[in-house]
Amino acid sequence: MKHRNAALAPVLQQRSDIWAANDLPDSAQPGIPSGHPALDAELPGGGWPVGELTEVLSDCQGHGEMSLLLPWMAAASRREGWLVWVSPPARPHLPALAAAGLYTPRLLLIDAERPAERVWALRQALESGACTGLAGWLDKADTAMLRRLQLAARATPLPVLLFRPAHDRQRPSPAGLRLQLSPGPAHALRVDILKRRGRPASTPLYLRTRAFSMPPPLSSPSLPSPAAGPIRRPALTLIA
Repeated sequence: MKHRNAALAPVLQQRSDIWAANDLPDSAQPGIPSGHPALDAELPGGGWPVGELTEVLSDCQGHGEMSLLLPWMAAASRREGWLVWVSPPARPHLPALAAAGLYTPRLLLIDAERPAERVWALRQALESGACTGLAGWLDKADTAMLRRLQLAARATPLPVLLFRPAHDRQRPSPAGLRLQLSPGPAHALRVDILKRRGRPASTPLYLRTRAFSMPPPLSSPSLPSPAAGPIRRPALTLIA
């Protein structure tokens, strides 16, 4: 076996498009750092992949799952353009996002109900060329929808993160990276890498995160009474 590996070594050095199944591909396009060194070490390219979908599968809310994305999103919000969220499950807590470093005036929320509308909004955002980051929430999606999103993502230099229910773990997906999130011990977030370019991941990661309280869903926002006067808070753009 050692002799066989020695014979293959010169070939593998000349062909950057071939990688051994036990290795991460060295030729992976550089990714965008996630802000979590332990996670970046396990991702081909050293961060969120660009030009393809990343799926985040989770049924938990309020366990720090948004903290997984905040370091990257905070950096993206400081560049010229829009940080787009399509149909998040609840209204973002803007003061908490601002405290985490996200420049909220660049945050654009698109509220769409049906899966086809959400996919359409995601594709339009990708094709606009005006985004610095993009995340969407899809509770239902078929393979054709995901393939359309994957094709649209290939033409952009951005990470495209898609939140989907945990039970979709068994469904096939064209996404190049699939993560499953679940609550971990001692305020940690458990991250299982279900799919990535290269060898499969064998052990979960436990990331220290901060939990964010979420106000009521977008469908029933809590509004102040006129007597309460104006509430000062960071700006946000919402499209319904």
